[in-house]
Amino acid sequence: MLFDTHAHYDDEKFDADWREVLSKMRDAGVSLIVDPASDVASARKALRISNEFEFVYFAAGVHPHEAAGVSEGYLEDIRELSHDPKCVAVGEIGLDYHYDFSPREVQRRVFGEQLELAKELCLPVIIHEREAVQDNLDILRAHPGVRGVVHCFSGSWETAKILLDMGLYLGFTGVVTFKNARRVLEVVQKMPPDRMVIETDSPYMAPVPHRGERNSSLFVHLVAEKIAEIRGMDPEDVARITLENGKRLYGI
Repeated sequence: MLFDTHAHYDDEKFDADWREVLSKMRDAGVSLIVDPASDVASARKALRISNEFEFVYFAAGVHPHEAAGVSEGYLEDIRELSHDPKCVAVGEIGLDYHYDFSPREVQRRVFGEQLELAKELCLPVIIHEREAVQDNLDILRAHPGVRGVVHCFSGSWETAKILLDMGLYLGFTGVVTFKNARRVLEVVQKMPPDRMVIETDSPYMAPVPHRGERNSSLFVHLVAEKIAEIRGMDPEDVARITLENGKRLYGI
């Protein structure tokens, strides 16, 4: 069975058919899914989805794209959502210097505030980092004791080693199937298997041969199969190991 540790069924691209899509998961061998929020409103939507499907869990947090729009009481909103038994993490949080939809200083402040909240709540974090490697590392070092995962990891082996030394997990998406993904393939090959989780980042990042389509957890097996190929493993072993890792990461 497979664990898609990062899929956004609260996204508007699933508004018309998320129930239909999720109803197919068990037959497709997907036993667990985590839906990370992008803001408080999407966390509430993810909560409702998780209440309809017992194998779906969610995370509450504010994505860097939405950091500039946080309300004064947003941390209290996340804290309240975290009390639901289906909430397994604070996320998706972090830094995105590629799009800069929020000012960088605001991104850094909101990221740090949510890291502290996660420590207070004893929850792992789901970290988004794009073109902000050094600031991400500096902020994580300033908040020791944080546990969690860097999702959709596509950085260097050198960066991966630092994050692994911090005790973090690394999440891998359909990027592993892309032709230009040389760095991430090196990380997949070298990293310890007990810190690896797989994800789709649905509805984005669809793996080959579905690149350009709307992604869903129905394609997560392609990520597991590519990782198995890279590491010279059986795909069923990759599925089993990453399932165990995800359950341990999120306390499921």
